[in-house]
Amino acid sequence: MYEDINIITGALKLYFRDLPIPLITYDAYPKFIDSAKTTDPDEQLEILHEALKLLPPAHCETLRYLMVHLKRYKISLVEQHQADTHVCTYPSPSTWERVTLHEKENLMNAENLGIVFGPTLMRAPELDAMAALNDIRYQRLVVEMLIKNEDILF
Repeated sequence: MYEDINIITGALKLYFRDLPIPLITYDAYPKFIDSAKTTDPDEQLEILHEALKLLPPAHCETLRYLMVHLKRYKISLVEQHQADTHVCTYPSPSTWERVTLHEKENLMNAENLGIVFGPTLMRAPELDAMAALNDIRYQRLVVEMLIKNEDILF
């Protein structure tokens, strides 16, 4: 439909980056980072699940929808219209188009999506540049885990 999907992706990232309160809020940020620092996969999911409970409902629902989209679905114009009219619906199966499942063509696996969206969806609450730089790898891991486990976490 669009010749350059990067324009749409750039607009989406700009929207999330310009939010006054990030999608993963400052209050919940430390818990999400803790999940990425944990080495046990089961414990990671438990911590992520607890971190999601710290988000306001609108943030959690938006994050869920984005993770589903990044993992496997492309939002159709019908769902976009419903979202614009504040109807909370889940995409119908006939409109789903897999995204990360086409990673061979688009090179956007969960890790790459984590690199792209991690710093956009999460911002360190402190202004210390070194701490924020250090957290980038954990932000990537958080988004990667959210994408890979969206069906379990949300």
